[in-house]
Amino acid sequence: MDPTSAAIVGLAVMFVFMLFGMPIAFAMLLAGVLGNAYLLSVPAATHLLSTNVWEQFSSYGLSVIPLFVLMGQFAYRAGVTERLYDAAYKWVGRLPGGLAGTTIAACAGFSAICGSNSATTATMGTIALPEMRRYRYDPALSTGAIAVGGTLGVVIPPSVVLIVIAVQTEQSLLRLFLAGIVPGLILTLFFMLTILALCLRNPKLGPLGPVTSLKERFASLSGVIETLILFVLVIGGLYLGWFTPTEAGAAGAFGALVIGLVRRRLSLKGIVQSIIESVRISAMVVLLITGAVLFGRFLTISRLPFELADWAASLQVPPGLILLVVILIYLVGGALMDALGFLVVTIPIFYPLAAALGYDPIWYTLVLTIVTTMGAVTPPVGVNVFIVHGLAPDIPLHTIFRGVGYFMLAYFLCLALMWVFPGTVLYLPSALLG
Repeated sequence: MDPTSAAIVGLAVMFVFMLFGMPIAFAMLLAGVLGNAYLLSVPAATHLLSTNVWEQFSSYGLSVIPLFVLMGQFAYRAGVTERLYDAAYKWVGRLPGGLAGTTIAACAGFSAICGSNSATTATMGTIALPEMRRYRYDPALSTGAIAVGGTLGVVIPPSVVLIVIAVQTEQSLLRLFLAGIVPGLILTLFFMLTILALCLRNPKLGPLGPVTSLKERFASLSGVIETLILFVLVIGGLYLGWFTPTEAGAAGAFGALVIGLVRRRLSLKGIVQSIIESVRISAMVVLLITGAVLFGRFLTISRLPFELADWAASLQVPPGLILLVVILIYLVGGALMDALGFLVVTIPIFYPLAAALGYDPIWYTLVLTIVTTMGAVTPPVGVNVFIVHGLAPDIPLHTIFRGVGYFMLAYFLCLALMWVFPGTVLYLPSALLG
């Protein structure tokens, strides 16, 4: 069997492992080991396995992941999210669908100190669901807003997905973080406009909240200061060269810890729980990266990604059409398996293809990130939907998916805007970093 055919068989074997319930990280590891053993030798495959596992788990660059996750955990248990939600509600709660809009705004704020879609969904769902029930919000709109709001956690920096892509493709993490700010804000705006349009058309979906005075609104802004401090500390410190990415994560985690202690909202039990949850999430992500790197080595040896890139570059069709096909593959793949897992599996295949077609790597990364976020809310996997269902088991899954469907147009409009105006992604890193 020639190397290209072996790579195709390896991909099929990996997906068979996943269909039988094997965790994605281990499916990639096993398929990669078997593929390397076939193309090289058993001793070479075991050597690659040991060296790759050691390299990933001892990587200084990957230490940024647990630190950013820890910052989000400390901030959540310090009550930062509650104060964010209160401030957002004071300002937009009186608009049609104001509570749902508040949830989106608070998700965007929490995303700036979290980096995880599942953590953002679970955190904001815990706060927002009881409030929207109390004001008799439509179950589909309320749960859909929480699920899609959570996806902002992987677009607005610091983002675990952007960190993973930066590690896999050796891009500048600071440039990716800066590039994610504008698309994240655009997506937030489109979500809020979707809610406003739905509730103007049918006010019963999201009744108006109580009136708040201007004094109350400005007083509530104190709840935003902590989030702003953490965001400026992390992104500003990176930009000014005070911190490396890992040091920025450590500074952010320490800042969130100090806020929790000063506020007297973070107990010893809360600190221990934050550390345990951060270790659990980080171990999952690092295992995914390890499996992806090993499987990527197998694909590189087979030369499948490069042959695919050469083939695509030789086609007499516009590069945009090929990119549309890649996006469609990500939409379908993200709907059938864990979105982050599918991303790390496919980056070794499609990243060289994008380079061969002449697309800017930062722009391409942000497009894939937006598409990946959609995988977290589309059936049948839709991890964010299942998290919301766990918080509200009385609301059927099909109702939550219907609520998510309200926001699909917002995703596609954001992607279209990024496509037509690449500056929405590239201007900020170019202006600030040259």
